[in-house]
Amino acid sequence: MTDESSRDPGGQGENKLVAERRRKLNELRAAGEAYPNDFRRDAIAASLQAAYGAHTAETLERENVRVAVAGRMLAKRVMGKSSFASLQDYSGSIQIFVTRDALGEERYAGFKTWDLGDILGASGRLMKTRTGELSVAVDELRILVKALRPLPEKWHGIADQEIRLRQRYVDLIVSDETRKVFLKRSDLIRFIRRFLDAHEFVEVETPMMHPIPGGAVARPFETFHHALDKTLYLRVAPELYLKRLVVGGFERVYELNRAFRNEGLSTRHNPEFTILELYQAYARHEDLMELVELLLREAARQICGRTTISYQGETIDLGASFARLDFEQSLLDAFPALDRGMLRDAEVLARLCREQGIALAGHAGPGKMQFELFEKAVEQTLRKPTFVVQYPAEVSPLARRNDADPYLTDRFELFIAGREMANGFAELNDPEDQAERFRAQLAAREGGDQEAMRFDEDYLAALEHGLPPTAGLGLGIDRLVMLLTDSASIRDVLLFPQLK
Repeated sequence: MTDESSRDPGGQGENKLVAERRRKLNELRAAGEAYPNDFRRDAIAASLQAAYGAHTAETLERENVRVAVAGRMLAKRVMGKSSFASLQDYSGSIQIFVTRDALGEERYAGFKTWDLGDILGASGRLMKTRTGELSVAVDELRILVKALRPLPEKWHGIADQEIRLRQRYVDLIVSDETRKVFLKRSDLIRFIRRFLDAHEFVEVETPMMHPIPGGAVARPFETFHHALDKTLYLRVAPELYLKRLVVGGFERVYELNRAFRNEGLSTRHNPEFTILELYQAYARHEDLMELVELLLREAARQICGRTTISYQGETIDLGASFARLDFEQSLLDAFPALDRGMLRDAEVLARLCREQGIALAGHAGPGKMQFELFEKAVEQTLRKPTFVVQYPAEVSPLARRNDADPYLTDRFELFIAGREMANGFAELNDPEDQAERFRAQLAAREGGDQEAMRFDEDYLAALEHGLPPTAGLGLGIDRLVMLLTDSASIRDVLLFPQLK
């Protein structure tokens, strides 16, 4: 990679390689050949390989197929009167065969001075080399863009992880693996849309800027709208707007888009991330557990070609039925000193939290303490696909209470390889219960919990019009991409992650 001095174009400290490339650009300007826009490509590398890769040299010579290709030159081998170069386009790479006889002395001499990273346009006929590689025997060759900055050595790639993330465009040029990750991400998102469309869900778009942050327990980003003279919040989740649509008659609805949470950075967290949220009327949370299990299984088949995958050295079987684990039972398993009688005792739980080094706010009740203990001791142990069910109402302010035990809710979270992948529940559609939950969240906020929800009067008005029995689901797309591409960090599956 270039060093810091190369970031001063034209300055005294400019990198010598960049200065030399800039000199070549000036020669192109003087000749009227800088940045032309009249070359027209009529073929791409992958299509040529698919259509003609199996042809013999004799067949190609007989058919005399002419093509115009274009791409970035990533390799060049000069051998006196003839040379080979590799051009990379979005589909792959194609070799070009360049000779002095075909181009002429002056043009061939110019080509020999062109640099790796330059973008070229080449026209000629298809041929096979003696080693059997499909190539274009060039009779017209032009430099379309002069690259002023050199690329890292392709066989070494970018060793500096920070540079890979900050200069993703370079990473994409030189790393086949990086390109594959993001092509798979695009394939996954297309598959999810097809899957949900086939299940009669309707895709919608809801606001990114909210007058009241809601839909998740998270700290929002704030912004200010000058014309309206009011503070707005980047959405932490689309949930409350999507459920308004269910009230309005959209009985199966989903949104696949960005959400924003004002939280720290980690291998699993980025302040902006992609989330799928969907809602289905006249369904229970068990229905969505079945739906998300099927979705992940089919996604693995689509993206990986199999349902048993490898993630960071672990074998993950998405083809088998996902395990189910009761939330409170998981705590009893993790802390053998607890028994059922102690499980909701605030004093016992507070003492256990202190022993585990968990700092608690003054407003924390038994449900919150249970949740903190779960995150500390249980979450990382859930390696195979596991639904954890029946969470406390205290940490589930939008979920329906369980009929048999109102302390709990009909909620699930899906964990794979120790990470939360999805969160879903039977939606709370009792407006009076919802108002009480909002008031509890306000009390928590007044007690110092910056992630607690606000009181949303308009959402309550929507519930008072009648929300059908409904189940909802949120699925983290970035973490799913991590799983299906064997990527260790969320930064590896975001084109432009936030960095310190």
